[in-house]
Amino acid sequence: MYSVCVTPDSLHVVTGSYDKTARVWRLADGSLVRTLEGHSDPVRSVCVTPDGLHVVTGSGDTTARVWLLADGSLVRTLEGHSGDVNSVCVTADGQRVVTGSKDKTARVCLL
Repeated sequence: MYSVCVTPDSLHVVTGSYDKTARVWRLADGSLVRTLEGHSDPVRSVCVTPDGLHVVTGSGDTTARVWLLADGSLVRTLEGHSGDVNSVCVTADGQRVVTGSKDKTARVCLL
């Protein structure tokens, strides 16, 4: 496991894994809620938006992805890095995603 993030309501934990997935777990009992699949390389970073509606994942496949927490559907893929996306973060107002990459750049995108 590379990364963990707790949802703002403290009901779920999101994890990023070597197996190219992110998973949503119920915090109370540790049960798996859903698996987010679509990256072609390990998921190195995860972040939940302040409103708890979206999960952002960063991967070794050079992309970040935005998912709906409620059903795990992919909202969009953020591209532009030439190296692994090792870090993702969402601004406190929930408007932007900031990604950090092995290519020594950070990118800011509208959510």
